[in-house]
Amino acid sequence: MKNIWLLVTCIGLSLSAFSQNDDYDIDENIYDDIVPKHSFTIELGLPVGTSNKPFKSMMQGLVRFSPYYQFTLKNHLAFGVGANYNYFKINQFTVPEKVSGGFHSAGGFVKVGYEKFHSMRFGTDFGVKIGYNTNQFATDSNSTNLGGPFVVNTYFIEPTVGFILTSGEFTSYRFVVGYTYSGNDFNTTNLGIKSSGGYSASDFSKNTQFMTFGFGFTYYFKQY
Repeated sequence: MKNIWLLVTCIGLSLSAFSQNDDYDIDENIYDDIVPKHSFTIELGLPVGTSNKPFKSMMQGLVRFSPYYQFTLKNHLAFGVGANYNYFKINQFTVPEKVSGGFHSAGGFVKVGYEKFHSMRFGTDFGVKIGYNTNQFATDSNSTNLGGPFVVNTYFIEPTVGFILTSGEFTSYRFVVGYTYSGNDFNTTNLGIKSSGGYSASDFSKNTQFMTFGFGFTYYFKQY
């Protein structure tokens, strides 16, 4: 975990230094500073399981998709609303029984954050997403035994940080890191199998958590 946060810090410092480079190939007189008010962002990333050992071992994150609208005040406080979709595929090499399929997690959220541009080129967006997800374990075993996916509905909390680089007067790109804490635990029975794979009850009792690394595109359709 320390190595991950070190990597994030290094990337942030690098982006900051790049954004302040006087030799940047875009003339700074082309457009004014971005002062966000109404914006729409699309984020695409890769989720990686963390604290729950069985989930981290048996489920392989493939995609994270998150579109959202955000309103930013002049004092840089920001409020948003949007949707999340995550997909984890079953790792065929680590599950204790033969099973195929994956884990779909989709829902909505509200966001509270702090978005600020520190120069014409570089900005940051710190926030917390709070929402509710429908989690579906869609496997061949569940289809046979249950007639469909095993479904769990739960809340989630996700602190996020975005490092922003402007690309035009109304657009920017960002590198995003988020950490999702979900209210549900994970068990092999969710996948429709009986074997515990050698894990203890305490291993399965921990809430599902995962970190996401990704990129985003933002369009500022109204500014101050």
